[in-house]
Amino acid sequence: MTAAVAYPLAWPAGWPRTPAPRRERWPSSQITITGALRECQEELRRLGVTAVVLSSNVTLGAEHPADPGVVAYGRLRERSIAIPCDRWNSVSGNLRAIAKTIEAMRGMERWGARHMIDAMFSGLPALAAPGARGWREVLGIPASAEATRDLIEKRRRELAKINHPDRGGDPARMSEINAAAEVALREITPEGSAGHE
Repeated sequence: MTAAVAYPLAWPAGWPRTPAPRRERWPSSQITITGALRECQEELRRLGVTAVVLSSNVTLGAEHPADPGVVAYGRLRERSIAIPCDRWNSVSGNLRAIAKTIEAMRGMERWGARHMIDAMFSGLPALAAPGARGWREVLGIPASAEATRDLIEKRRRELAKINHPDRGGDPARMSEINAAAEVALREITPEGSAGHE
């Protein structure tokens, strides 16, 4: 399994993304990235998660990237875990949502339902760190081919014709294709350039 990276955002293969128009504003405007980051790290520590990597598109001088998604990767009781969130339109909102999710998990542990947390993570094998198959392999684009936006979208459409659930395909495979296409498009499109989502 490829190790998760802090930058750029390493979204788990097979996990659906929230379309940008459907992302919501976090209810409180008082939260900062620094505060949300501290809260998220503290909740991960309290749950017992080790080897934590918080993956996002935040870089020095760019605290508000176009893609606000965040993934908390780590190890919990000898199991690799990933907790992704992109429901909110800010990195701070998604960090806070992850912290609140973990806080709820800790509540489950306190009330004697620890086995439910283990079951949740064992039931989500697709949440292993991304990279087991690179986007070129998933999309069938050879290393020798120049990856353009048109080629990536063409391959996505071709693969969707046979893999989309509406056509009898596997939802996990379709999610992998969409995730690979998004990773590929981010890789070939510099942050902030025209056409970048």
